[in-house]
Amino acid sequence: MAKLTTAEIIDSLKEMSLLELNDLIKAVEEEFGVTAAAPVAVAAQAGGGAEEDAAPSEVTVTLKEVGGSKVGVIKVVKEITGLGMMDAKKLVDAAPSAIKENIKPEEAEEIKAQLEEAGAVVEVK
Repeated sequence: MAKLTTAEIIDSLKEMSLLELNDLIKAVEEEFGVTAAAPVAVAAQAGGGAEEDAAPSEVTVTLKEVGGSKVGVIKVVKEITGLGMMDAKKLVDAAPSAIKENIKPEEAEEIKAQLEEAGAVVEVK
């Protein structure tokens, strides 16, 4: 049997679906008596402090200024928060105000983009 190179193995992994990769991981775990999760948990604990300082896991999106299109900003805030029109207007009128708190940075960036597109000035902390 010909021995596969590392590059060939990686190329074949790239062609696999997520289900196929999951099955492969389970088969490797059973064959060699190892668990893929254990090394990941140790690595996360070892490097956790530096990563937390670099990027927070939860952030708050704050509406700093309404901008030129108050109605557009109210509509976006209503959509994002699920509030009624009057509550969304009150939140916008109270700027600076927190629109969403304790959310993932990725979600915060999407919300920021929506609000900025509507003309608002937004801060993510």
